[in-house]
Amino acid sequence: MTQSRSPLWPGVPLALISAVLFGASAPFAKLLLGSMPPQLLAGLLYLGAGIGLVAIIASRAAFGAPAPEAPLRRHDLPWLAAVVLCGGVAGPLLLMLGLARTSAASGSLLLNLEGLATMAIAWVVFRENVDRRLMLGAFAILAGAAILAWNGTGVRIDAGGAFIAVACLAWGIDNNLTRKLSLADPVITAAIKGIAAGSTNVALAMVLGAHLPTPTTIAAAAAVGFLGVGVSLVLFMLALRNLGAARTGAYFSLAPFIGAIIAVVLLGEPLTIQLIAAGMLMMVGLWLHLAERHEHEHLHDALAHEHVHVHDEHHQHEHDGLVTEPHSHWHRHAPLRHGHAHYPDLHHRHTHVQAK
Repeated sequence: MTQSRSPLWPGVPLALISAVLFGASAPFAKLLLGSMPPQLLAGLLYLGAGIGLVAIIASRAAFGAPAPEAPLRRHDLPWLAAVVLCGGVAGPLLLMLGLARTSAASGSLLLNLEGLATMAIAWVVFRENVDRRLMLGAFAILAGAAILAWNGTGVRIDAGGAFIAVACLAWGIDNNLTRKLSLADPVITAAIKGIAAGSTNVALAMVLGAHLPTPTTIAAAAAVGFLGVGVSLVLFMLALRNLGAARTGAYFSLAPFIGAIIAVVLLGEPLTIQLIAAGMLMMVGLWLHLAERHEHEHLHDALAHEHVHVHDEHHQHEHDGLVTEPHSHWHRHAPLRHGHAHYPDLHHRHTHVQAK
């Protein structure tokens, strides 16, 4: 049996829109850094994301339109705590510290390292399949990041670049751990992450002597956080379901281009030959990722789990009475062998003898 839709849909558009929102947030966060310390801004961004998503959850319930998503379970809590710590507390704090010490354009392009960290961890630790095209794309992106760090005599990572690189590592860990939560309602998961991480960074900043900025500045930070962190994270988690961590991270590599373009156009930062060359290499890497096609005969082992789904070729089970789609419930998959184009989504996390 073959799939009736492209394996690119809807994972790739979700990942790319997520990347656009996150990439646009970096230069705007750079503007806000002049009015508050980095840790306070990191906290306000995530609090804005969390509060905005809680408002969506509340309005959804008020209008009697509950989402057909699976709830978080007790066994999800350790993974949730880990993603809050790595991706919600450490990552944004390190990014703000980095942006305070480097230009918004260079900082935005260095965020490509997040995709590489995500892919490397998914490949080495979680054994996701990474083919030659994806590897070549990764090397192109890494070459672009090296050009950004070139000072004329060698590669130099300044303090800002080092902070951003470590932030990308933290988010690479976060992205792979978030895959463990991708079956549950992403709005609830992202809201919890935003509230918990944002409150932690704001509280620590206040203890260290920070003072809240004006209400207008707080509102601006919350708006940037809601779109660039909250909505972006929800879309990223939905993409994880369809693409796996390595490929979602690869498509997410578009984010730094958006940030660099905004930094040049709106913030008046110089458009240097170095920036253009790095951007071109990174675009080649992104194109290689988009052009990948993975197809072979594969075996689905017996599997039982809970997530939102429709009755497609991977969900052929019976219900008592009529049901609406999409819906979520605990269900079992019988063993199945077939061939079609696919990514390592939640139903295709099988092993490979070698890259295809």
